Amino acid sequence: MKNDRFPVWAEQPVALVTGSAAHRVGRTVATTLASKGCQMAIHGNTSKTEGKQLVADFQEQQVAAAFFCADLSDPEQSDGLIRQVISRYGRIDIVVNSAAIWHPTPLDKVTDSEVQEFFRINSLAPFLIARSAGLVMAGQERGGTIINIGDWSPVRPYPDYAAYFLSKGNLPTMTRMLAVELAARNPSIRVNAVLPGPVTIPDDLPSETREAIINATLVKREGSPQNIADACLCLIENDFITGVCLPVDGGRSVYSPENPI
Repeated sequence: MKNDRFPVWAEQPVALVTGSAAHRVGRTVATTLASKGCQMAIHGNTSKTEGKQLVADFQEQQVAAAFFCADLSDPEQSDGLIRQVISRYGRIDIVVNSAAIWHPTPLDKVTDSEVQEFFRINSLAPFLIARSAGLVMAGQERGGTIINIGDWSPVRPYPDYAAYFLSKGNLPTMTRMLAVELAARNPSIRVNAVLPGPVTIPDDLPSETREAIINATLVKREGSPQNIADACLCLIENDFITGVCLPVDGGRSVYSPENPI
């Protein structure tokens, strides 16, 4: 039976979500896509146990799924991840670049090696994966779609995350560039980005800081990983959207009474 929720792809499209093994945003995206009929490629590196358990859970639900391990700080492994997926499934229809690292790197203390690590994982890996997938999609009649998970904050950076902002800030440019490059090869390939706001506030933050983060949104509440997954689903299903960077941040990027973390 044809899956009419994905009218622009073949039955049971193959979806890779990087960073979907760990209990973070990518896992919610993967679970959402699986519920819509996708065959799932689950990616992780240090979260192998969690990834394999997610695959087992999917298989119990009659969802085709497999786990793929790759260290995205290694460009060769990033570049080879799509080949692994193609070897298993024979095609790739959806890629969501969700894997990332995030931790403080104060300007006066950040090292060149830290900046390079952030770029390898947050910038270079999404590019290599998207390029490899896009070139495969170019040879597929129905093309495919790529979504990069960026961040709202590079447009209004806060202190002490210099390397993170450098590495995430170029994803909108990369998204627009890939949308142009890949559509020239196959107009059925679309590339978009989702820019999350406060959807996974760390549990160990002081309550005052948490309240300040929530107060800095227009909607005055914390978002959820499901908000991001729903945005990805919207961009996947609407075949007239490409080259778009969609903030899902409760208005955080357009207004804030202050600038907390």
